Order: sequence, then structure tokens, then C-alpha cells
Amino acid sequence: MIEKRQFYIDGAWVDALEGRDHHVINPATEEPCAVISLGGQADTDAAVAAANAALPGWMATPPAERVALLEKLVALYKTRSEDMAQAISMEMGAPIDMARSQQWGAGYGHLKDFVRTAKAFEFETPLGDHAPNDWIIREAVGTCALITPWNWPMNQITLKVGAAVVAGCTMVLKPSEESPLSAMLFAEMMDEVGFPKGVFNLVNGDGVGVGSQLSAHPGIDMVSFTGSTRAGRLISIAAADTLKRVQLELGGKGANLVFADAPEKAYKFSVARMMNNTGQSCNAPSRMLVEASVYDEALDAVIEAAGKVKVGAPDEAGNHLGPVVNATQWNKIQDLIQTGIDEGARLVVGGPGRPEGLNKGYYVRPTVFADVTNDMTIAREEIFGPVLSVMKFDSEDEAIAIANDTPYGLTNYVQSTDDARRRRVARQLRSGMVEMNGESRSSGSPFGGMKMSGNGREGGSWGIEDFLEVKSISGWAAE
Repeated sequence: MIEKRQFYIDGAWVDALEGRDHHVINPATEEPCAVISLGGQADTDAAVAAANAALPGWMATPPAERVALLEKLVALYKTRSEDMAQAISMEMGAPIDMARSQQWGAGYGHLKDFVRTAKAFEFETPLGDHAPNDWIIREAVGTCALITPWNWPMNQITLKVGAAVVAGCTMVLKPSEESPLSAMLFAEMMDEVGFPKGVFNLVNGDGVGVGSQLSAHPGIDMVSFTGSTRAGRLISIAAADTLKRVQLELGGKGANLVFADAPEKAYKFSVARMMNNTGQSCNAPSRMLVEASVYDEALDAVIEAAGKVKVGAPDEAGNHLGPVVNATQWNKIQDLIQTGIDEGARLVVGGPGRPEGLNKGYYVRPTVFADVTNDMTIAREEIFGPVLSVMKFDSEDEAIAIANDTPYGLTNYVQSTDDARRRRVARQLRSGMVEMNGESRSSGSPFGGMKMSGNGREGGSWGIEDFLEVKSISGWAAE
């Protein structure tokens, strides 16, 4: 049993002041793999105080020096890749090869991109040629609470920490209590690199405890949260009294518009993209909208592709799905699969229960429903598991209307070889991101949504700007 009961506060690992034990469950075995402490108000206060004390000096540190520390972190993060992959695989169930590539790699890519972006970022600029004595200064928003989820732990931690470091913010990280081991390993790296004490702090806790305390804390200037829409709403309410900035990356119910002229790879891509990370991604294309003229052949291809998806233990090498993160998620997914059946969707792959041969662990059968309509529960609610809903459309306008008929607006997908159509459709989709023909967005591209998928953007220059305030100064008289 791994014991990690301490928090990282003010440059040191310290015992919890109001800690209570929490077991981290390995989702493949349903058994505890580690024990951590969940903090209380005194721990939250200590971390915020340390961050506030460090803020003036860190804000005044030249950006080049902040970036130099970030470059050291990139180098160290690379050397700890196997440790990080093993931690992520054990705590949240990602298959080890996927943890080594995508889970670890997401963090590495974001950190490298922040270094690249920061070197070209301008913190002080003139207003314009018409006003030579007016200058615009971009400075840190202040002390930030970073609240991160379990499904892509390093992806989200590095998107927030990297941007905050470049901006000159100090921070208190509260990772998910479901995936704290990777976060604590990351804290060890921050310590080894030599960030000034108080710049980065970590307190483990749950949403009701440390999460709520940080959201309402008068010493916090900004909350950057990734997680459920329900939790994002509660954080916004808690933060309202102090009028702190709140940046939210929340749920999604992505539509994948597959037209009759879609590339041949579209069907396999649709299944693979949905099932990746066992469906535990907010930007998963969980609603597959297929043009009526190719619906039958598309469905046959989807059934074939989904039928080949394998499920197995996280510690086994290979390209397969691992378990979902915990019993709560497993039960929610099972309930929604049954609801799909009860509401009349046609089950064509998978279904309720565990996959054959797996009688322990939170494993879910890769599942596909056909003939889904957009008023069904499985088409409305974020399932967060390997469940794909396939539905039919007759026209481009109808496809766009169905795609936009959701409270969410994170990522949508378009599959067509008609360049003009893709551009036309992308402009009309109400989402923060659109991916077309299986082409991933590039490094530094802004990640975020609209409507109930949240606000703000993470990654690249947009991610840095979210952690900055803009100050307008007259009478500057440029040097």
C-alpha cells in the first residue's frame, strides 16, 4: 500500500493539519492501492497564505526566468515518463501503453508548447501608433486555485500550471482524489526544479471540502476548474461573493456529422475516437449523425469496428480499453445503457454488464446504439463511458440543427470530402472546437467550449491570457 498523506505547501512536504484518510482505489482490482489525506480548512488556508506571500516576488520575476524554470520542468518531466505512466495507469485505469503515450504525452506536449509560446509572448505593448504614450501591461491575475479531474490528469494539470507559471501567478492545486498519485509526482518535479517556495502548492481534498473552500476563499483571485457541469455551477456560485474570476472547462456531448461523401476512414475513426480512454473524455464524439443515404453501410462499418474493440487489464501491453475509474461511474454507465434500451434505441454492440471473462474491475462493454433520436436520454446526457449513439439525418441543415440541439458546446466533428461544406458547417456549429476528417487540432490550439461546456480557453497564448489581467497606463513615455 502506497502512503502519500502529506501536502506540498510553501516549498515543503508537510503533514495535514486537518487530514482524514482516503483510499485510492485501483479500478482494475476494486482494491485500495494507496492512501492519501484529504485536507480541511486549515490546510487550505495554509496553502493560500503561502501562495499569497509568494505572489509579489513571483510576479516581479522576469518572464524569461519563469520560462527558464518551465524549461527545466519539461526536461525533468521527460525523464520521469515511466513513473508518471505507471501512476496514471494504476490510479485511473488507463492501459499502460496508452498511459505512456497519450496520458503522459499530453502533459509533455503542453509544457513544451507553453515554453515555445511564452518566448514570443508580449507582456508590455503600446496601445498603437496613434497613442505612443499609452501602454498595455499584462500581469498576473494573482493567486489561483487549480481544480483538476481524474480522466486526463496530466493533460489538465499541465494546461493550468504551465499557463500560470508563464503568467506569473502563484497557485494551489487540488487534483481529483481519484487520481492524486500522478499529481503528487508532478509536485515532486516542481520541487526538484526549484520553483520559489509558495509559487506552487498542492492540497489533496474532495470537491465538498477543499474544492469548495478554495472556490469561496477570499485569498484566491481566480479558479480554473475542469470537471462536470454540475460542479462548475456550484463553483461559480461559491466564487460569486468575492467576484473572483472563474474559468471552466466542463462537460460535452459532441456530435460527429458524417456526410455521404465522408472519407473511407470516417467510420473507423468515429468508433476509435469515441472509445479512446474508455470513453472518459469530455470531447468524445458520442453522437454519430449519419446521412440517410449511407446510414446502413455506415452502421455495418461501425458495428464491425466496435466489435473488434478489446477490453483488458491496464497493466497488459496492447491497444485495448481499460476499466472506468470507479464504481459510481460504472453504475451510472450501466443505468444509462439500460435507459437506452428502455427508451427504444436499438442495441447493436455490447450492452449492460462486464465484458466476457472479466468478473472483477470496473470494466464496461463497448456499446453502440442505432436508430437513436436526439430526445432520448443517451443522446442528451454525458455518459462518460464507451457508449456510442448513432442517428440519421436527411439534410445538411437538419444535421446542424441536431448537433446544436444540446445544452453543451465543447467539440463537434465533421466528416466530408467537400471542402466548402466542411467550412460552411463548421461556422454554424455552436461549439468551442470543431475537428474535421479526423485531423487533430495542433499544439497550442485553444481548448474550451461555450454554453454549458464552460468558458475560457486552455493552451497556447489563449491559455496564458486567461491567467492575466490587462492594465492600461497613460503617460508611459517609452524607453
